[in-house]
Formats: sequence, C-alpha cells, structure tokens
Amino acid sequence: MALIITDECINCDVCEPECPNEAIFQGDEIYEINSDLCTECVGHYDTPQCVDVCPVDCIPQDPDREESKEELQLKYEKLMAS
Repeated sequence: MALIITDECINCDVCEPECPNEAIFQGDEIYEINSDLCTECVGHYDTPQCVDVCPVDCIPQDPDREESKEELQLKYEKLMAS
C-alpha cells in the first residue's frame, strides 16, 4: 500500500525531507503523498520514515491503494532506473 496523510496533519514539515522518493509535497492545506512515488520506503529503509517522524500519527496506509511488498519493491526499482 501507498501511504496517505490525513487531515490531522499539523504541517510540521518533518515528513517531507525524510522521504527518499520525494513523494511528499505541500498540498493546498496539508502535506500530501504522491502514491505513484510512495514505496513505503521499501528499497531504502525497513520502515516508512515519514511515519517514524510524524508527531501526530497522521500517516496511515491508503486502503484504496493496496500494494504488496513485492509490488512496492518493483515500484522502487522502476523509480531508481528513471
């Protein structure tokens, strides 16, 4: 699954620089995640770095974007080849 940022986001700015795929960006009101770039840090780290640093726990998995670890690994490999 890709991750999403919920409206509990307080715009603290700690998640964006932690994303190795540059999938996190400032949206109109809160930070957002580009699901095409989000690999949940598969290929980079053992755990999603944005989730690790979020002080308000507002970054769950996106139930509309289910992806297996294998699919996330393939996405990571494609992103790194670009």
